[in-house]
Amino acid sequence: MTVDYAPPPASQRPDATRSRRSFGSLRTITALILREMSTRYGRSPGGYVWAVVEPLGAILLLSFGFSLLVRAPSLGNNFILFYASGYLTFNMYQQISLTVSRGIQFSRPLLFYPAVTWIDAVLARLILNALTSIMVSIIILFIIFSLLQTRTTIDIGPVLLSLGLAVLFGFGVGVMNCALSGLYPTWDLIWSIVTRPLFLASAIFYILEDLPRTVQAVLWYNPLIHISGIMRSGIYPTYVPDYVSLPFVLASSLGTAAIGMLLLHRHHRTILES
Repeated sequence: MTVDYAPPPASQRPDATRSRRSFGSLRTITALILREMSTRYGRSPGGYVWAVVEPLGAILLLSFGFSLLVRAPSLGNNFILFYASGYLTFNMYQQISLTVSRGIQFSRPLLFYPAVTWIDAVLARLILNALTSIMVSIIILFIIFSLLQTRTTIDIGPVLLSLGLAVLFGFGVGVMNCALSGLYPTWDLIWSIVTRPLFLASAIFYILEDLPRTVQAVLWYNPLIHISGIMRSGIYPTYVPDYVSLPFVLASSLGTAAIGMLLLHRHHRTILES
């Protein structure tokens, strides 16, 4: 006796199911991005203008303040360009790590729907804030190079590399903090205290070579030092930061991201119910 085998309908095949899930996840991420754009930038006067004005104002204040204390920056002769080259990557890391760390908290009411997952919430905040930060950095650098006589030829490769590494490191730290703060509510306070000196220890006002060797040996383990060094190597052609280690930055970023993703994968239900 022969049994006829009828293949399952196309809509029930694994490939079709996987395709529907991927398309559904893409639509969910897009919807979450649009939601955050409307709540974060759509309700405030000026909207995206403040995303440019805020870091630009911080750079101008730093430049004015330190120009009263020192005669010239560590590289070049333009204070605004020098501090922008250090501040932009730090600001990008800070914005991305902070927003990603609050991804589940921001989208908590929506995560109880089966169509929305914690990965969607985290990726939506990462994509929106990464694109915003990159756009802001490019606009600020364009303004500086257009209005000031910097006499500098920018190398776009290292600049884009530094921005990409800032995004990656910010995501790694953000997703790790997202898991730890969800499991341990006091983690946010502990992290803010521990990282408070980070603004001073990330080579915004100086280059690593200006410091004593013992201090250099300690600060070398801050990935933001390497990222700012890469940025400045693209803006100042004569600057060659020999201390930069790309494998170290990648290992730090991917390591923290792996820890955070693993914790969220195992404990996201506990975090949602807490």
